[in-house]
Amino acid sequence: MSYLELQNLTKHFTKRDGWLGSGTTTVKAVDDVSLKIEKGEILGLVGESGCGKSTLSRLVMQLLMPTSGSVVLEGERLADLPPHEIRKRRRDFQMIFQDPYASLNPRMTIFSTLAEAILTRRTLLQSDRDGLEEAVSELMERVGLDGRYIRKYPHEFSGGQRQRIAIARALGPEPKLILADEPVSALDVSIQSQILNLLRQLRDELELTMIFISHDLSVVRYIADRIAVMDQGKIVEVGEADAVFDSPQSEVTEILLSAIPQIR
Repeated sequence: MSYLELQNLTKHFTKRDGWLGSGTTTVKAVDDVSLKIEKGEILGLVGESGCGKSTLSRLVMQLLMPTSGSVVLEGERLADLPPHEIRKRRRDFQMIFQDPYASLNPRMTIFSTLAEAILTRRTLLQSDRDGLEEAVSELMERVGLDGRYIRKYPHEFSGGQRQRIAIARALGPEPKLILADEPVSALDVSIQSQILNLLRQLRDELELTMIFISHDLSVVRYIADRIAVMDQGKIVEVGEADAVFDSPQSEVTEILLSAIPQIR
């Protein structure tokens, strides 16, 4: 049994158009997507902007409900669970967003941000201030930051440091699945490899399963075990990372490969 399975997952949006909005158009953001992701695997999900990658990730996170199809996590169809069970299961899958400047609340200290994440699962720490501070400091150190800086605010950190804090926040509820939506695209190239190495390290240490979303095939090849290529809401190719690079099976993959800068 796969850890995560997407079964014919579909999401359509309807928008009004025509004279005074009298007509409607259906946009197939995700169109009959089926994928299996194994426990401990990093799946790279790639495609051009607007292909449906982020919509697919929000369907997995249960932030959007599908038009049809199912998300099956550890053998359970999430759509069949009552709302209170969905809330419990949501702690098992967390998201890392693209922009480290927008994803952290500027009015909250790092301690407050990470403590809030930790307390979604470890409620006994609410009455143990020292224990909570220690847990937050340990979380900072796990992502390579000094645990003494938990009283600072996001604006006091660089972009790369903020993304590490965002990763720490995602780890707070002790998830099993991480969805990373373009987590390095807003960072300098010199910092990108550090974040990618951190994510791989965390996958190995914590036995995480990860979906890594990007438009950049070179970044995905560095981190992913397998790659799924998406175009116009559909999965057009899935394979081992090296195989996708060495023998692309779709035109979209070839286009993405041609966009990778070549050293001459």
